[in-house]
Amino acid sequence: MNQLFVDNLTVIDFSYLHAERGILGESWIVDVELQGELDEQGMLFDFGDVKKKIKSIIDNEVDHKLVIPSAHPSVTVTKQDSYIDLVFDSATGEQIIHHSPIEALTEIEDTTINKACVSAYLCEKILKQLPSNVTGITLNLREEVIQGDFYHYSHGLKKHKGNCQRIAHGHRSTIEITKDGKRNKSLESQWANTFKDIYIGTIEDKVEQPDINNIPHTQFSYISDQGTFKITLPTRQVYLMNTDSTVEWIATHIAEELKKQTPSSHFKVKAFEGVGKGAIAER
Repeated sequence: MNQLFVDNLTVIDFSYLHAERGILGESWIVDVELQGELDEQGMLFDFGDVKKKIKSIIDNEVDHKLVIPSAHPSVTVTKQDSYIDLVFDSATGEQIIHHSPIEALTEIEDTTINKACVSAYLCEKILKQLPSNVTGITLNLREEVIQGDFYHYSHGLKKHKGNCQRIAHGHRSTIEITKDGKRNKSLESQWANTFKDIYIGTIEDKVEQPDINNIPHTQFSYISDQGTFKITLPTRQVYLMNTDSTVEWIATHIAEELKKQTPSSHFKVKAFEGVGKGAIAER
């Protein structure tokens, strides 16, 4: 038996349904290990193919999608034509309602979403598409080690030409804020708390929505290149912006809010979108 490994193969940025915390944006780094016999080239699997084929499968199955535990008793899923509808009824009376093209949502037959079940789901999908000499695969899904504050956020970018237009995908992100040239951990903590387990929505996409079970909810709806998207969430988990919620606009928004509070100071905001990428804004 031979083994081949690739660390840091990719990062999956997605959102998943958590029964208590709602829709959570997440970013997991992916390490892969293959097991099997050498082929006629003396190789288990070409490294170039690992990076292309396996990453492509992972992207198609999980990246920039909403992943749901379809075996959870409070989850209801219905499909019609090319669209899929999710309704989650929480024990508190709150609801999460999601409508999208089928490709924007992934169902995993479990009662909760975690690294183990996502890894098992992906391993099954990947192994079916690998050469017969590859007999086993292991995926290690892990979070970035972050020394400071971080937050989970979900959003959708209707103007995006790629999969970012999907209304519920997200990231686990850190933030760095400097005030008058000095790193300010207090402000970083403040904004990480503001964006904790949040959905960042654009005001122009907001639709008037009556209370559900006497609990305030907010609905967003838009049509993009991939189709019609709608999502309804408890209002307590929603943060509204006047602009789109690209990381560039998020960094700008935070910098402008800080500048309003302290006009005499200079602020620099480095907002991350998942792992190792993001935007910087100064005011």
